[in-house]
Amino acid sequence: MSASDPTAVLAHGAWADGSSWSAVISALQATGLTVVAAPLPLTSLQDDVAALDRTLERVTGPVVLAGHAYAGGVIGATRSANVRALVYIAALAPEEGETIGDVFYRAKPHPDAPTLAPDAHGLIWLPDEAFAAAFAHHASADEQALLSAVQRPISIACITTPVPRPLWKDQPSWYLLAEDDRMIPAETQRFMAERMNATLRPHPVDHTPLVTAPTAVVGLLLEAVDHVTSS
Repeated sequence: MSASDPTAVLAHGAWADGSSWSAVISALQATGLTVVAAPLPLTSLQDDVAALDRTLERVTGPVVLAGHAYAGGVIGATRSANVRALVYIAALAPEEGETIGDVFYRAKPHPDAPTLAPDAHGLIWLPDEAFAAAFAHHASADEQALLSAVQRPISIACITTPVPRPLWKDQPSWYLLAEDDRMIPAETQRFMAERMNATLRPHPVDHTPLVTAPTAVVGLLLEAVDHVTSS
């Protein structure tokens, strides 16, 4: 890959870290693409955007920026000039002035979705049983156990802060709609993708296709990379 080729920068969602992208990273690297996973502290929206911006500062050349779930709000809030395309993986995409919580709770939750509430420290943990019931119900038992063991809580401050003008208003976007998502209803995902005028790619996957259906995620990312390369 030349210096002018895009780099894929991947932002993880709540209750996860960069390792959640492992299968996607390996597949993208096999194509020759440079890939970077951005570590988000999940302590506030501002902290997460700042952490993403620090990662983007380390990348030279154009960027295809992807976010899973909560991180959709984070990638939309960056102002990094080298971002050329946005890829949303079952991700939240608030409009200017909305909070991430506004779109997360827009529709009636799935019957198997967990009840979420902050603890005494303002941190929201996902109940262990929710990984098999809603978060990654297409995953193997071993994958679910690993996701549960390494989960990182998200602060209530991440989802209650209104977002600025989102970058998807100014850059092209792609959206993987997870039709069997039990965390973010498919109707909410479709609403956001259509509001963004994103290139929409529905798949019969759960909330964590980067773990359970990485081929679909890789295909969408490469579609965005091809667009940037040919532009």
